[in-house]
Amino acid sequence: MIDFNNIPNIYFLGIGGIGMSALARFAKAQGKNVAGYDLTPTPLTRTLENEGIEIHYTDDINQLPNTYQSINSLVVRTPAVPESLKEFKWLADRAYHIVKRSELLGFLTTGHYCVAVAGTHGKTSVSTMIAHLLHQSGMDVGAFLGGISRNFNSNLVLPKSKNSIVVTEADEFDRSFLQLSPSLAVVTSVEPDHLDIYGNYHAMVDAFASFVENIRIDGKVLFHKKANIMHHLSHDINALFYSIDEETDFYIKNLRVKQGSYVFDMFTPYMVIHDVRMNYPGRVNLENMTGAIAAAVLAGADPMEVRAAVATYKGVARRFDMRVKNSLVTYIDDYAHHPGELSATITSVRELYPGKKVLGVFQPHLYSRTSDFADGFAKSLDMLDEAILLDIYPAREQPVEGVDSNLILNKMKLKNKSLALLKNIVETLASKDFDVLLTMGAGSIDTIVGDVENMLNLKYINR
Repeated sequence: MIDFNNIPNIYFLGIGGIGMSALARFAKAQGKNVAGYDLTPTPLTRTLENEGIEIHYTDDINQLPNTYQSINSLVVRTPAVPESLKEFKWLADRAYHIVKRSELLGFLTTGHYCVAVAGTHGKTSVSTMIAHLLHQSGMDVGAFLGGISRNFNSNLVLPKSKNSIVVTEADEFDRSFLQLSPSLAVVTSVEPDHLDIYGNYHAMVDAFASFVENIRIDGKVLFHKKANIMHHLSHDINALFYSIDEETDFYIKNLRVKQGSYVFDMFTPYMVIHDVRMNYPGRVNLENMTGAIAAAVLAGADPMEVRAAVATYKGVARRFDMRVKNSLVTYIDDYAHHPGELSATITSVRELYPGKKVLGVFQPHLYSRTSDFADGFAKSLDMLDEAILLDIYPAREQPVEGVDSNLILNKMKLKNKSLALLKNIVETLASKDFDVLLTMGAGSIDTIVGDVENMLNLKYINR
């Protein structure tokens, strides 16, 4: 049991993770002493340091602040941190109370009306959209998000009271989402992923079913129509569905584009919300917003307030993130790291920019994922006019013999394809001709986004 209220010190192992940093910010806002370790400094860890959180980047217990060298400290670790870490072993040997990130998140959402968004892709965008729609509808909402919201300028929205609705991502990695017992569960997609954890797709679907069955007695589940896993459940639940392609409980009709914005009618079991305007681009985001509107209405938001809120949604950093847009070139950065995500992102770009030359840079994430889904990655990347693959970002994994970016490249049918190094990619792109540039991946590719943006702005400033 986590005695959060009576623990003065919280130490985060892997504090730079997007989910961990939200919890660290929350703990800091609650008056706790907060510090942490991470492997490398990033813009996010620098922001945390500027907010008064002490962070070090060497696995050395001597750098643990004296305040935390006390058994009266809670240690929170991300599953990405190996148990071989010297600091982890030192803390474990001394009987510190060590919990996973998901355990703390589960504790903090208990007692609230919790909206938990699960899915192999889409969960960051949908949870951020829901938080925005509820907040703009005047509801008391808190949120733990897996990305930096452009509206909140943070991955944390502080709940104002014990009666707050709390929105959170429900992460399937390491079965973390099984720590949650939501009032409203949302499932955006159930596609094969994290097979290094689950072993096979059937086991992964079973985990999603267990997550769904964890809803509270009076709870509801909102499924994307294509993520219907009802036949895997052991008992009946209150389930509803959303889609942009077919009529179901929540769906859109009369979709049109006006002055660069999507306008549509949202059909719900209760009423039709006419002329909803969404100013954020991409068909994938239209699909995500459909689920978010449905969830907001189910959580009790006024439909007309939700309608107004959709128009003010600004997006999430690294989720179809429009970095440069002028008359000559468009640059979009996206977190896509699964074949389905790549396909959805590229399809959205093709719909927005028909006939334009699209160049995509992709950094594969994890050796295991690259090995498991090389065929799928190749098929998705073949949708581009030109593709550049970077080296695999290993994250928590050790190299696997015979698994590198060539594994994908050699399966691709696209003729205009090549390999490049991250450190040279800005220079490489400066010599390329394209109408639309996409950078995609969940690893260190985000470190060059600002440099690419600056290069393109300089290159086209006088044209």
